[in-house]
Amino acid sequence: MLTSVTQAIVKIANNTATLANIAGTLVVLSLVAIVNYDIFARGLFNLPFRGAVEVVQFTLVLVVFLQLPDVVKTGRLTRSDGLLGLLQRHKPKTAAVINFFINLLSATVMALIAITMYPEFIDMWETQDFFGIPGVFTAPWWPIKLAIFCSAALCALLFFIKIISVHDKDNNK
Repeated sequence: MLTSVTQAIVKIANNTATLANIAGTLVVLSLVAIVNYDIFARGLFNLPFRGAVEVVQFTLVLVVFLQLPDVVKTGRLTRSDGLLGLLQRHKPKTAAVINFFINLLSATVMALIAITMYPEFIDMWETQDFFGIPGVFTAPWWPIKLAIFCSAALCALLFFIKIISVHDKDNNK
């Protein structure tokens, strides 16, 4: 049985993943507005949005990492699980073991990404390094590094939650 503290952590992680997904959706909508503005301003007034390419590059990475935790939470992460589905019908215990190792490996990879990104975030925060073309459009790198770090850490936690949730279900049978 999950403790009340563990249940609270699960609830916070799930709600955070949902909020990050909503933020990612809002970023997509703003990206659509920027691209449309650039198209119309360029075509009608010969006044393109300066930095549109940089904004698109910046926001695409942001969207992926904002929406990744919710994808992990809901189990919609793209993977080939045809064999796993077949095993679940015929050999459910074998499928459970394989799924455990998939979740463990996924949690480990996400934790390693978070561990790798944290020093990069700190470095970009301290140096205020930027990307883009000076005089045209520039933006700091640190928000992207922070988004990647937070997303990877949250994904690692969500994969770990999947592991303990399955373990908890097995113990309650």
